[in-house]
Amino acid sequence: MRLRATNHQNQSLDSQPVLLQTVTAFIYLQKQDMGRAFEFRKARKMKRWSAMAKTFTRIGKDIVMAVKEGGPHPESNSRLRAIIQNAKSANMPKDNIERAIKRATDKSTENYKEVLFEGYAPHGIAVLVETATDNNNRTVANIRSYFNKCNGNLGTSGSVEFMFDHSCNFRIPNEGLDAEELELEFIDFGVDEVFVDEDGILLYAPFECFGAIQKELESREIEILSSGFERIPTTTTTLSGEAAEEVERLIEKIEEDDDVQNVYHSMVLTE
Repeated sequence: MRLRATNHQNQSLDSQPVLLQTVTAFIYLQKQDMGRAFEFRKARKMKRWSAMAKTFTRIGKDIVMAVKEGGPHPESNSRLRAIIQNAKSANMPKDNIERAIKRATDKSTENYKEVLFEGYAPHGIAVLVETATDNNNRTVANIRSYFNKCNGNLGTSGSVEFMFDHSCNFRIPNEGLDAEELELEFIDFGVDEVFVDEDGILLYAPFECFGAIQKELESREIEILSSGFERIPTTTTTLSGEAAEEVERLIEKIEEDDDVQNVYHSMVLTE
């Protein structure tokens, strides 16, 4: 924000002693700096709130679909149980979770249909878009328009999906557990990769192994911090500069759509 002194302010400054003018100017500039810092913090907070709101919306839809499919009780609905764990991991308030479950039990609440879109961004980058929609016509029209406006192409079913491995993952605490032993013990349940980072232990397995791994972790009373699914590209394309920006513009447009749950692509940025 640019601020300018009015003529009246200039006249007042001119009539003051030099030292007082200097002090006044210093305070004036300091206030400008504080204003810029406030604007920066506000913009950063708004961006964080926006991302959080998008996450809560996505989880809310997941809850509705899980309840419609398996009922409102987490004890007997493993999908809902996993989503509640993810909601807690994302710091979603308990009241929000309970409201979403209650809303889903209402017969007047429409279920969402999961629809997968496949296409290409500029420079041959493969793109997969997972959506949850209560109006498929609207979603199709929106997704198509994003690809068209950003020089991409919306493909047909099966045109891109085969280029991605569909996997599941679980994050558990790294306390009292040996990652190497865990990997050996869970091979029989489909786990093919185990990673350790500052947030815990991460287990990766094929998509279809989710239920068996979840059941085994729970039977061992190992806390599941979060879980989910990913689509990992089998081949990638490295881009930089304007080419990468073109692809990112399309991805950002798609991600902003309320019907979109996840976006996956095959681009890798040069370091």
